Amino acid sequence: MLSQPPVFIDDSPFTKLKRVLADQGIIALLRVLNHRAPHRYTGIYKYTPEILQNLYLVDAFDPAVTKGSDVANEDAYCLMLGTERKVAFGRAEDAPCPVKLASPVVSYCGTLLVRSNGEPFGSLCHYDVARCQQPSTQMPYLEAMAPLIMAKLEAEGH
Repeated sequence: MLSQPPVFIDDSPFTKLKRVLADQGIIALLRVLNHRAPHRYTGIYKYTPEILQNLYLVDAFDPAVTKGSDVANEDAYCLMLGTERKVAFGRAEDAPCPVKLASPVVSYCGTLLVRSNGEPFGSLCHYDVARCQQPSTQMPYLEAMAPLIMAKLEAEGH
């Protein structure tokens, strides 16, 4: 009887995340990222002149959610990513730049999505309306997946 050599499978978290994106798409990837994070929401937002347009959203408390509301630019922490590239805070008062009181977001962790031509596109972020501990621990995952998500978005015509 011939024995088969063992198969090496790279189970690193980034490899798993890449596989989920390739095989199951953006919503499935956002669900996995969301499950890893202490934040309730994980989303992708697109910059427009007046609003931050939600393209995809997952809610840890409601698996039926796949899209959220758009946000007025003046109420959006995601706009800080244009200059900061990445932002994370566990309390709104620790945000590097305050937004108007209309924002219910208290905890935020996000990174900039950049088009293949170098233009800012929007954000990949976790956020919550309650305070979260250790928001920045998820930043490496968001940063690693941002270029792959952007490539997928561009392939979809965004």
